[in-house]
Amino acid sequence: MSPRCSWLYRLPGRALLGGIRTLPTTRCPGLHRSLTSSAHPPQICIVGSGPAGFYTAQHLLRHHTQAVVDIYEKLPVPFGLVRFGVAPDHPEVKNVINTFTQTAHSERCTFLGNVTVGRDVTIEELQTAYHAVVLSYGAEDKRLLGIPGENLPGVYSARDFVGWYNGLPDNRHLSPDFSAETAVILGQGNVALDIARILLSPIDLLKKTDITQTALDALSNSRIRKVWLVGRRGPLQVAFTIKELREMIILPGTRPANNPSDYQNLGDFIKDLPRPRKRLTELLVKAALEKPGEKEALRRSQSDREWGLRFLRSPVAVLPSEDGKKAAGIRLSVTRLEGNGENAVAVPTGETEDIPCGLILSSIGYKSVPISSSVPFLHKNGIIPNSMGRVQDAPGLYCSGWVKRGPTGVIATTMTDSFDTAQSLLEDIKSGALNYSENRLGASAIRELLLLRGIQPVSFSDWEKIDAVEAARGAEVGKPREKILDPEEMLQLVCR
Repeated sequence: MSPRCSWLYRLPGRALLGGIRTLPTTRCPGLHRSLTSSAHPPQICIVGSGPAGFYTAQHLLRHHTQAVVDIYEKLPVPFGLVRFGVAPDHPEVKNVINTFTQTAHSERCTFLGNVTVGRDVTIEELQTAYHAVVLSYGAEDKRLLGIPGENLPGVYSARDFVGWYNGLPDNRHLSPDFSAETAVILGQGNVALDIARILLSPIDLLKKTDITQTALDALSNSRIRKVWLVGRRGPLQVAFTIKELREMIILPGTRPANNPSDYQNLGDFIKDLPRPRKRLTELLVKAALEKPGEKEALRRSQSDREWGLRFLRSPVAVLPSEDGKKAAGIRLSVTRLEGNGENAVAVPTGETEDIPCGLILSSIGYKSVPISSSVPFLHKNGIIPNSMGRVQDAPGLYCSGWVKRGPTGVIATTMTDSFDTAQSLLEDIKSGALNYSENRLGASAIRELLLLRGIQPVSFSDWEKIDAVEAARGAEVGKPREKILDPEEMLQLVCR
């Protein structure tokens, strides 16, 4: 990047005007918007450009003909967990990007990437520039195991590992060790199954996805042949869905290795289960207990990799290697269940079990973090306290997505949740609870602040330049795209 372009996108240290808290009163000449009325339109900003942010914007723009919506994102690229969380071999899930792109192309919507709210601009400054602020920044941290040995090399959070193979810049320097034969994943949700599938998938399948070349190279040399997915409860409490389970059962070159005794007493419970749980449990039982057909039996016999679910086990310690320099195993507490169904609680029995392994992945959930001391936050729950998206005791402040309800559910869940928040905001506009009679300058005011601080936001058209390069690089090697991992390289492309 040329010195001039580098200066424009970020001045190190922000020493120039770090203490500014007042807003300019003139519009930025580069701001172009067509409004349907001469009245002041509601100026709304959304922090975070993942599914929650874009679905909130979509609903606002669709149901209010004057609302102006600006989406702020700390990375130079949009789409959050759709880009960095969805498994590379699930391209159909990423089709929602087409809908988000339509939203971004609205003349009443502006994307401002490369802007970290809380550092480059404060929540208070956004509140001064906008009539409403919606926090949709997701769950940016991981939950810790809280056990001895957790920090040993060879132990990774699912969040970091998924970010590594999906090209999240923060995780690009991760260097997972695939030299051992066995990997253990702590957790039995969809993310855990995604990781198991990536670890065991034939390389020729992964080569056709948008997995990063760095990850592809590392997995090509992997010696991992067995993956255990460990859960503290039983088969009636697994958190993955039937689609992901079915993919694992038929994964080429891989066979399931489950213990039939874990499923033999489930017959009496299955008939009373809700339909989704019933179908899932029936598939689990079938895979474990029923003799496979001739073709499937042959496939399994020829497979050199295997995976299995280990129930009623909870991690208590990571076991170090003889020299103490890396993980060599995991010690599990054997548990029993008290209660039934979703409310069953795992209770330690006092017994333990050790599994030798060289790779341990903790898939026990993501965690949201506070964005500002001025925004209420429930640390225990990892959410912003709210009522239907209205932040508690903070008029004009809203939240949607994982920071609103916790890191659960799929993209469709986030869509519904985000629409609910947007509807709350629209109702407040209609009732007068959200007063937008005063003119607010929105993005034009924030752009001027950012310019004074040496920061130039990345626009959606800038992102499309990055997108075009990634797609072209991918096409050269038969992939949908080859993601750029370094934000500096992204900014260089924008500056051309």
